[in-house]
Amino acid sequence: MATAEEVAKAVERRDVRDRWLLSAPALLVIFLAATGPLLIVLVYSFLTPGSYGDVKWQFSPEAWIAVFLERDIFDDTLSIAAAHVTIFLRSIKLSVVTTIATLVLGFPTAYFMATRSEKTRDLWLFLITIPFWTNLLIRTFAVLQIIRNEGIINTILLKLGIISAPIQILYTDTAILIGMAYVYLPLMVLPIYASMEKLDFRLVEAGYDLYASRFQVLRRIIFPLVKPGVIAGSILVFIPALGAYVTPSVLGGGKNMMLSNLIELQFGQGRNWPLGSALSIAVMIIVMVALLAYVRNAGKSGVRHG
Repeated sequence: MATAEEVAKAVERRDVRDRWLLSAPALLVIFLAATGPLLIVLVYSFLTPGSYGDVKWQFSPEAWIAVFLERDIFDDTLSIAAAHVTIFLRSIKLSVVTTIATLVLGFPTAYFMATRSEKTRDLWLFLITIPFWTNLLIRTFAVLQIIRNEGIINTILLKLGIISAPIQILYTDTAILIGMAYVYLPLMVLPIYASMEKLDFRLVEAGYDLYASRFQVLRRIIFPLVKPGVIAGSILVFIPALGAYVTPSVLGGGKNMMLSNLIELQFGQGRNWPLGSALSIAVMIIVMVALLAYVRNAGKSGVRHG
């Protein structure tokens, strides 16, 4: 005869099984919707490109080879694909610099918002979120109007006599950096503000009472406590910056391509779907490596400060 404990365990197991069975259809739909397109792209990356932008169902690793290498048209020898490597490095560099720029601008902004009175915090938070109400393309064109040769910056500098000819900012890496920093700045401010709002500022006052300088208070008290928000903001900025398409297209003018522009080129004019798929998976791998690095760093920091 079964004991009460065994009966309770059997009931619990049956309850867990029933919950899994009930949620299975929803989980299956979510799994297929999340991984289905990715699996298609992964399969395409190992196929042969067709003549008119489709694929031939013939296995070929050429697309993955072409991500960083290129074959000589005469003797089939492999060499570094300088164009692809340059675009990869430019994309990573601009994404990292954009993350740093938004952190430098966003940290004091979040600190300013967190130190305001409770009545005015909501107003500042509202002002930070206003750009999200506007289409990304419109915001990018707004930046274009500011930095173009006849834009606001050059016009003011010319009238003040600081420069004698317009500064060429548009269609450069600097233009892309300015555009992405403007577009993704709220994504850095909001997580840092969420962490800083919970900060007990009595700790800051205690630091000053112990004769710590402003920099020491920032480095030893404020920054360690809001580091989770900094890490979250960095991830939220780095990932979309690495895959940015609209901003590099408009402000880069097609001369300063990033990874997303290269991928679009392969699926469009290049008619090389396998290479476009391989490049897409390569971008995803870079993002995963960056995420793992952030998470690992955050884990170590938590252990150190725990």
